[in-house]
Amino acid sequence: MEGRCVVESLAEFGSSGTSRTQKVQFGVGTDVFLCNGSDELYVFSTQERKLTAVLQFPAPVSDLVQSHDKRLLYVACGSGVYRVSVQSLLSRAQSSPADASSSPAELKISSESLVVPEEGVLSLLLVGPVLLTLSQRDTSWMMTLYNSPKQSASSSCDALTSFSLPLVSGVVHDDTEGKTGMRRRPVMMCVLSSDTTPPSSSSSSSSEATLTDAHFRLEPVLFKLLFGIDAALAKSPVIFCGLPDGCLCFLPLRLPGSRLRVLHSLEQPVVFVGASAQCLVAVGELGRVLLIKTDKGGPDGGGSTAGFTERCVPGPVVCGCVDKNCLYYSTGSDLLRLDLSQGSSGTEGREKAEETSSKTNAALQSPTSLNVCRVVALTEPTCNSAGKVELLGLSVRGQLQRIILPVGREDATLSKVPSTQVGCSVRDLLSAIGDVCERASTLKTAIKSKNQILRHLNQVLNISFLLKASINSEEKPVRCHAVTKWSRLLQKDSLNLTCVLDNSSPYVLERGWTLSIAVFPLSYSPREGGENSSANFSFPFHNLHPGETLEVSLPLAAADDASFPVTVSCSLVFSLSSLLGEEVANLPGSQSSCISLPLNTLTVDWLHVLQVNSHITSNKKATSHFNNTGTDTIQDFLSSRWIRCSGRGEGGGESASKPEREHFSARVRVSSELLRDMLVVKSSDFDPKVAPQNVCLSLLEWLLFEGPGGVKTGHQGDKISSSVVHARGPNGHTVKLTAKEVNVGVEESLTTVEVQVESSSIAAVCGLHHAVLRRVQSLLQRALERAASTKRVESLGLRQALQRSEDQLQQIQQSRVSEAFGVGTSTGQMTRSLLSIYRELRENPLLII
Repeated sequence: MEGRCVVESLAEFGSSGTSRTQKVQFGVGTDVFLCNGSDELYVFSTQERKLTAVLQFPAPVSDLVQSHDKRLLYVACGSGVYRVSVQSLLSRAQSSPADASSSPAELKISSESLVVPEEGVLSLLLVGPVLLTLSQRDTSWMMTLYNSPKQSASSSCDALTSFSLPLVSGVVHDDTEGKTGMRRRPVMMCVLSSDTTPPSSSSSSSSEATLTDAHFRLEPVLFKLLFGIDAALAKSPVIFCGLPDGCLCFLPLRLPGSRLRVLHSLEQPVVFVGASAQCLVAVGELGRVLLIKTDKGGPDGGGSTAGFTERCVPGPVVCGCVDKNCLYYSTGSDLLRLDLSQGSSGTEGREKAEETSSKTNAALQSPTSLNVCRVVALTEPTCNSAGKVELLGLSVRGQLQRIILPVGREDATLSKVPSTQVGCSVRDLLSAIGDVCERASTLKTAIKSKNQILRHLNQVLNISFLLKASINSEEKPVRCHAVTKWSRLLQKDSLNLTCVLDNSSPYVLERGWTLSIAVFPLSYSPREGGENSSANFSFPFHNLHPGETLEVSLPLAAADDASFPVTVSCSLVFSLSSLLGEEVANLPGSQSSCISLPLNTLTVDWLHVLQVNSHITSNKKATSHFNNTGTDTIQDFLSSRWIRCSGRGEGGGESASKPEREHFSARVRVSSELLRDMLVVKSSDFDPKVAPQNVCLSLLEWLLFEGPGGVKTGHQGDKISSSVVHARGPNGHTVKLTAKEVNVGVEESLTTVEVQVESSSIAAVCGLHHAVLRRVQSLLQRALERAASTKRVESLGLRQALQRSEDQLQQIQQSRVSEAFGVGTSTGQMTRSLLSIYRELRENPLLII
């Protein structure tokens, strides 16, 4: 074929649907009807090159067909079939105001034009006065025949009969149908025997008129072989259908008792059916092409059979059309042509039949590329004044294009080509190159984006495997530690937690990661009604390289809040939607688009949240009681309900009168030898070879400033020079921590360090006692096991301490039994009993050696 295609853009309408709902069809004269999948139908004049009218329907348009005299237009949409008068439509468009001549007339189609109230009509066909509709039900295809009167456009159509055909499951339903809600449109055409007069008018005897009327003619022998001798004798028009489930079926109209029959199956959705001079053509969506021709067995025509030739062409096929000798089909990326005239000369004999079959196979296996891309709908081919084939096509972007095919001549030479045609060919070649470059650039960008996504996902998987492998390890490659610090704003104190994310892994935490921190109090404040006051915080970040840290701050508690200790759970969360966008919803089994990886859990206890008085570094001996300061006086006044009687002394020494407010205390005794062994290694201010001179001061500093578990206080620079520390708890009550050396035992003494916690708040004493025991427990986990002798255990009174603890446990159990059965002591007596047991447990502690 000499030259290249000439592609001329006429207008652009935009795209609202899929290729299975878009359609282009010739109208009256130079008018063209366009359907782009929306609820609007466009009328475009190719001569004036402008949009003349826009028809608005109640639902998206699925198909349209014209009457044989071009006066009526039938349009199928979701609510039924509407009939519009073309003449009144054009007259209303021409009678639009003069100032609106540049814009098309917009006509809204009302329910008065509804002639077939059948929902879900997918395809239409008009054969004389009979209107055929094809729709899909749950398990079958339904073809209904209506009588279409020509008196007026508003007359309703009467149903004549209907036929059904079982639906082949597994082929029709796909992912695209589920997303868009649009079903595939079946294709239908009317086939006549070549010796039959067309039903539309007696003057339409040429094949061109037949193609224009959408009625195709077959030679009588092939017509009789395919549809039966009864249909051939009755000269009945036959409806030939291609269904989305791959079935090719037919229905003779004029035969009594006829039914819808299956002729063949392509086993893939059928997108086009048509007929050329001597064959019937069907094309599947995946590229399977079926040619049905007459195979003649001898000179007299005896033994003729219908030959079915199936071959596969490059797909997927989006749309197609056919003329006398050629099949034109689009794959979306290219427009191709198949020569159907090869092997259709009607030769006879076995050798000639084999030669015909080989030529047909060769033609099907070598389609000719026309270098026109993105075409999703085609009209019937026509010939212009120069004898060239013209096609009207609709691109995927809704652009209406005129495609002029070059004339193919085998004996043409380069010297006979005019210069104007050479220039046109160069322009077409450059246009084709531009299209290819645009597609290549788009593919390159898509490949680069997917490579980046894959690299990013590979990093995410590596980090996930690394954290999963170290789930039971104390030192994780990515972990958090925290620092507590009190701040004052607008005369209100608040506790802030500074959390530091440390990336010690060899990977970069890139875009999409979020540090998630969940705060869960282990106890509930009475003012909150016993409800859980947990909170979650999220901190997105970008590009945390190996060795770098991320520091975030969050409010932990306000003043007078006693909901401690608090568990702080840290985790890394990766969002797939930040990387994949809306595509994450299409992934199978993706109920959640986030990946959560737990890091470590921190505990903030009472020792972390103490507000230590600033005079702890002075050498003044703290002998005065902690309730004599001005702030404590105000606090005592506000908490006067705790005072049992009026009139308290003002003395500040140890000999002063005892305050009436009841104080609580708890003690913990730890072996001095254990503390020296562990605190020497822990402390960096002492020589490892020399024990600390004052174990009490070292123990207090370690308890207050160097607590285990990854949480530290904000007083790292302070030093303690006194064994008595005054501080304020988070609930507002003052507390006192005292560390002193005590000798335990009678016959054989043991030097221990006793840590005593005192406060007027029982909640503060319980919280601090729990925090001290938690720190001592961490020392024991790192200390070496040492077996104590039986004599030493007896001399230190450990057996008596254990027996005393067992007696106290029995008292607690007895109190619970009495409370459960409602007998014995009252609620007040039981409360006092439990409080007495608690004080004994705190004041007579076990010895930790």
